Amino acid sequence: PLAQPERVQQTDLASTLAIGLGLPISRNSVGNLILPVVGGKTMREQLRFVHLNGFQLSRLLQENTPAYEKDPGYEHFKIAEKSHGNWIKLYLEGNNSEILLNLGKKVLKQYLEALKTLSSSLSKQVAQYDMYSMMVGTVIIMEVLILLLLSVPKALSKRAEFEVPLSPPLFSLLFYLMCLMLCAVHVIVCTSAESLCYFCSMSWLTAVGVMMLISALMCGILSAIAKIFENYRLPPKNPVASSYNWSEIDVLILAGTIGHVLSLGASSFIEEEHQTWYFLINTLCLVLCQELCRNNFLLKECDPQHSTNVKQIFDSIGESSECKNIDIPAASNSKLGKSPSSSEFIKGSDKWISLATPWIILICCRLLRSLNQTGVQWAHRPDFGHWLTSSEHKAELSFLAAVSLLMIFFLVQRRCSLVSKIAMALGLLGVYSYRAAIGNVTFPWQHGGKDISKGITEARFVYVFVLGIVFTGTKDLLKSQVISADSSTKSTGLWEVYSGLVLLAALLFRPHNLPVLVFCLLIQTMMTKYIWIPLKFDAAQITIMHYWFGQAFFYFQ
Repeated sequence: PLAQPERVQQTDLASTLAIGLGLPISRNSVGNLILPVVGGKTMREQLRFVHLNGFQLSRLLQENTPAYEKDPGYEHFKIAEKSHGNWIKLYLEGNNSEILLNLGKKVLKQYLEALKTLSSSLSKQVAQYDMYSMMVGTVIIMEVLILLLLSVPKALSKRAEFEVPLSPPLFSLLFYLMCLMLCAVHVIVCTSAESLCYFCSMSWLTAVGVMMLISALMCGILSAIAKIFENYRLPPKNPVASSYNWSEIDVLILAGTIGHVLSLGASSFIEEEHQTWYFLINTLCLVLCQELCRNNFLLKECDPQHSTNVKQIFDSIGESSECKNIDIPAASNSKLGKSPSSSEFIKGSDKWISLATPWIILICCRLLRSLNQTGVQWAHRPDFGHWLTSSEHKAELSFLAAVSLLMIFFLVQRRCSLVSKIAMALGLLGVYSYRAAIGNVTFPWQHGGKDISKGITEARFVYVFVLGIVFTGTKDLLKSQVISADSSTKSTGLWEVYSGLVLLAALLFRPHNLPVLVFCLLIQTMMTKYIWIPLKFDAAQITIMHYWFGQAFFYFQ
C-alpha cells in the first residue's frame, strides 16, 4: 500500500505473536494486540482476542497495584467486558442485523481504549525508578571513587602506601553539621514521597549510619585535598627521589588498564573479553623482553654504573645457589679474568634465562589458548580439552592429571615446613583419588567404571588438609606478629597459606585444566626470579601484572 505504515510499540509484538500462534500471552507482557493483524477474522474472534489481551493486562495490574480497582484502564476494561456480554447474548439469539455489527464495533473500540490505558499505566510502573535511593547510592560511589583517585599517587609509589585520612574528620564540627543536614533531608523526602522508597523503608538506625558514612567520606575527601595542597606548598625534602620517570612498562600498564575499562562499554568486547587479556599479556611480555635487553646489553655500553647495578642484582640471585665467592672482589682476582668460575657461569646463565623468560611465557600462553576455545565466535570449535575429556582418551587425561599434580607439588612445596609438605602431598593424592572416584580419571590398577561414586569422602579428605595447611600458616603469621618479629617465620606462614589455597584450586579445577594451574605457578615463579627481582619492579607494578595474568588464566580455563 502507498499509505504510510502505522507505527506500533515493540512490546505489542509479544501479545500479537502469542494470539496469532494460539499461545498464552506472556505473564509480564505490557503490549497490546496489533488489531490489523487479525483484521480478517470474524467480529466474534476479534472480540475474543482483545478480551484475552485485556484480561492478561488487568491480572498484571492487580499483581502490581494495590488500588487497581480505581485505575481508569481497569474501569474501562470492566465496562467493555459488560458490553461484550450483551453482544454475545444478541449473537447467540441469532441476530445478524446491522445493530449487532455496530454494537460489535463499539465494544471493540471500548476494548482498545481499555488496552491502551492499561498498557500505559503498567509501562509507567515499569519505568518508575526509586530516584532517592539511587541518588544516595551514587553519592557514596562517587565519594569512594574520588578518595581512591586522590590516593592513587601514593598507592602507585614505590612503597605502595594507601592512606585515607578519616580519623581527624570524624571529630570535626563539619562532620556533625553534615549528619544533621542529611538527616533533615531524609525526613523531608521520606514524609513527602508518594511512591514506595527502599531507603525510606529501612530502619532509622541504618539510615543514620548511611548518613554518617556519607558525611565521613565527604570530610575525608576535603581532608585529603587539604593535605595535597599542604604538601605542594612545602619544598620537597629530596628533589631527586621525588621525581618519577615513567617507563614503557608504566605507560603500558596504565594504557592497558584504561583501555580494558573502556572496552567494557561495547557488548562485542565483553563477549570476546579474553582476546583483550591475551593481547595485553602478549604485549606485556614483548615490552618486558625489550626492558631486559636494554638492561643487559644497551645500557652496558652507555652507562657503566647502571650495568654494574644490574650485575649486582644478578649476583645476588646467584648467591642463593653458590656462596663461596661472595667476599672475593672480581677486580682483585686475576684468575677470574682468565677462566670463568662456576659462580660466574651460574650468573651468566641466569642472564640468558632472564632474556628467554618472556619468550617461554609467550609459548606457554599460546599452548594454553589451544586447550579451551572460549568466547562466542569460536566456542563451538573442537579443542585439546574436548579431545582429553572424551571417553576414548581417559588414559591420556589420567597421565596428564598425575604429572600436573606432581608439578604443582614441586613448585609449591619448596618453602613450606615439613608438616605442610606432607599434608600437601597427601592432599594432592586426595585430589587424584576424588577425580578417580567420580570417573574423570583412572588408577593404573582400576578397570572399568564400576566403582564410580560421588567422591564426597575423598573431597572431604582434601578439605581437611587444606584447612590444616592454612591453619599452620596462620599460626606462623600470628607467631611472627605477636611473639617475635621474625621475617622468615612470617614468610613461611604466608607461603603456607598460599600453598593451601593452591591445593584448594587443584581440587576445584577440572582435571583437563590442571596444566593451567601448573603453568600459572611456573610463570609466576619465573617472573619473580628472572624479571621482577632483577628489574626491581615496585609493588604496584607487580600487583597489576599479577592481575593481568590472573585474568588471562581465568579465560584459559
